[in-house]
Amino acid sequence: MEIISITQAPENVNSHSCRCGEASSNIYPELDATLIPHQIRHPAIFGALESLKVGDGMVLVAPHKPIPLLAQIEKKHPGAYSITFLDEGPEKWHIEFIRS
Repeated sequence: MEIISITQAPENVNSHSCRCGEASSNIYPELDATLIPHQIRHPAIFGALESLKVGDGMVLVAPHKPIPLLAQIEKKHPGAYSITFLDEGPEKWHIEFIRS
C-alpha cells in the first residue's frame, strides 16, 4: 500500500479548496433536508448557507414550504441570499439560494 501525503498530492485546478478531487460545477449542490433529523435540520441548513461565498448557491429540498426557516434566514442575514422557488410541492419543495 502506498501512502501519499497531502503535500505530495497533485494540484487539481478544477477542484475546490478542500482538495478532495471533486470537480466544481456550474450546477448548485443540493441539500436534501428531508434526510436530516428534525432536531438538527435548521442548524445544518444554516451551516450550509453560511459556507457559501458571494455568487455561490445551493438548492434546498424541503418537506414543506419553509416559511419559518426563510424568516430566520432573513433575520440572521438580511438581504444576504436571493431565493427562488424551483418546485413548490406538494411532497417536496426545491428552493434555490444564491449568496449576494
